[in-house]
Amino acid sequence: HTLTSQMEFVNPEGLRLDGRRAKELRHFKASMGVFPTADGSSYIEQGNTKVLAVVNGPRGAEGSHQQTQAKISCEYTMATFSTTTRRRAIRGDRKTTEAGLKIESALNAAVLRDMYPRSQIDVFIQVIQEDGGAIATAINAACLALVDAGVPMKDFVCASTASVLDGTTVIDINHMETMGKGPELTIAVMPKSQSIVLNQMQSRVHVDLYDELQQAAMEASTTLHKLMRDVVLKRTAARQS
Repeated sequence: HTLTSQMEFVNPEGLRLDGRRAKELRHFKASMGVFPTADGSSYIEQGNTKVLAVVNGPRGAEGSHQQTQAKISCEYTMATFSTTTRRRAIRGDRKTTEAGLKIESALNAAVLRDMYPRSQIDVFIQVIQEDGGAIATAINAACLALVDAGVPMKDFVCASTASVLDGTTVIDINHMETMGKGPELTIAVMPKSQSIVLNQMQSRVHVDLYDELQQAAMEASTTLHKLMRDVVLKRTAARQS
C-alpha cells in the first residue's frame, strides 16, 4: 500500500504508467457474432479488460399477460481467474448482482421495449479478465450483442470511466490506476441525445471536479461510439457479402 502512495501515476511529460496520455483510451478491440448458437453475441477487449456478452431473445415470457414492454434480464459474472485476488463466489454475490442491475437499467433506457410486449431478453455477461473499468466494458459488450441479436434500440449505449490521478483528470483507467485511490466515475451515454443512462461515482467529490470528470467520461464514450459503430458496420457488411 505504501508503494502505491509513493507511485507517480502521471509523469511530468503527462504520460501515464502504460504510456497513454490523460485523455487517451486503452487499445479497443471488438467482434460480434462470436457465438453462432446465441441470438446475439460480442467480445470486447479494452486494454487488458476482456468481456464476453451473449443475448438470447426476445422470447415469450411466462406469466407476463400484463406486461406491456419486454423485460431485460441481465446476469453479470466474473470468471474465477479474471482478477488477481482469489474469489470463491463467481455469480450471485452482492457486487455482481448490483452490477447486473446497473447494466440492466442502462440497457432499459436504450432498447425499444414497447415493440415486444409479454417477452423477455436475456443478457449474459462474463468478465474474462478484469483490469479496470469492467462495468463500462460490460455495457459496451452488451450493447454490441443486442445489436447483433437485431434488438431494436433508440441508440447505442457507450460507457467509460474517468478519474483524477496526481491532480490530472484521466479517462478509461486500468486496475493499477485504481490503486491511486482517486475518485472513479463510470458513465454510460446514449451518444445521439447525449443522455446519461448510468452514473456511478465511487467517492464523493466537489461539484466542480464532478463536472470535469463527467465531461471527460462523456467525451471518452463519444470516441468509443465511433469505434463501436465501425464494428457494427463491419459485421453488417460481412453478413451481406
